[in-house]
Amino acid sequence: PKEVLSLAVIYLRVYFVGMPALMLYNFGAAILRAIGDTRRPLYYLIIAGILNVTLNLFFVVVLHWSVFGVALATVISQVASAVLVLRCLVKETGGIHLDFKKIRFDKDKMRKILQIGLPAGIQSILFSLSNVLIQSAVNSFGATVVAGNSAAANIEGFVYVAMNAFYQANISFTGQNMGAGKFHRLNRILLTAEGCVVIVGLLAGGACYITGPTLLTLYTSSPDVIAAGMIRLSYICSIYVLCGIMEVLVGSLRGMGYAVVPMIVSLIGTCGLRVLWLQTVFPMERFHNIEMVYIVYPISWVVTIVAHAVSYVFVRKRIVKK
Repeated sequence: PKEVLSLAVIYLRVYFVGMPALMLYNFGAAILRAIGDTRRPLYYLIIAGILNVTLNLFFVVVLHWSVFGVALATVISQVASAVLVLRCLVKETGGIHLDFKKIRFDKDKMRKILQIGLPAGIQSILFSLSNVLIQSAVNSFGATVVAGNSAAANIEGFVYVAMNAFYQANISFTGQNMGAGKFHRLNRILLTAEGCVVIVGLLAGGACYITGPTLLTLYTSSPDVIAAGMIRLSYICSIYVLCGIMEVLVGSLRGMGYAVVPMIVSLIGTCGLRVLWLQTVFPMERFHNIEMVYIVYPISWVVTIVAHAVSYVFVRKRIVKK
C-alpha cells in the first residue's frame, strides 16, 4: 500500500547495509556450532538483542527517527554480534582459530562449500521469491490485512526459530557422523531431530495460536488487525510443525552432502506449487479470499515433506552402497 511503501524502502535500504555483518555472524556461529558450542552464539545474540531493543527505544522515543531509527538499531546490533563472534574465533586455539593474516582461498574447500552452499542459497532465494508473490496477494486485501499478516508472521517467527534449531543441529550431527563413516546413525539422528521438532512445533505453535489475540496486542490495538492476524495464525501457526518436519529432512540431506536434491524438490514442491496456486486457483472468484492465500502453505509443506522423505531414503541407500 502507498501509505507504507516509502517507509518500507527506507527500512530496506538501511537494513541491507548490515548484511555483511549478518553474514559474518552466521558464518562464525556456524563454526562454533559445528564443534558443539551452541551457547556462545546464543550469548552473543542475547547481547545484540538487548542492544537492539535499547537503541530502538532511544532512536524512536528520544530522537524520533521512526523507521530509520528501527533499521539503524538493527544494523548496529548485527555489527555487534559479528564483532563478538569474530573476537571469539580469534582468541580460540586449535582447528577453529581465526588468524586474519593467514586467510587464504583453498580450492578444494571452496569447491565443497560452493557445492553445498550455492544450491542452499538458490533454494532460499526461491523461497523468498514465492513469499514475495504471496505477500503481493496479501497486499491486495488492503492495509488492515497487511498489518494483521505482518504481526502474525512476527509471532510465527519465534516458533520457526525454535524449530530451526533442530534443523541446524541435524546438519551438524549428520555431517559429523558422515565424516566418521558411522552411517548407521543417520536414521536415528533424523528421527530424533524430527521428534524434537514435532514436540516443539506442536507446543509452541499451539500456544501461539491459543494466546494469539493477546500476543497480537503487542503489535496493534486495532480489533480488525487482530482479527486479520488470527486468520493467518489459524491456517499457518497452528500447524507450523509441518514446516519444521520439512526443514529437518532438508538438514539430513544437506548434512549428507546433497544440496542439489532438496533445492530441486523445494523448487517444485514448495515454490512451484505456491506460484501455480496463486496463478490458477486464487484468481477464481469463489477462491479469491485471504484464506486461500494462507492455505497454500500447509499444502506445499505436505507435498514437499513426502518428496524429501523419498529423496532421503534413496540418498541414504546410495551412500551406504558406496
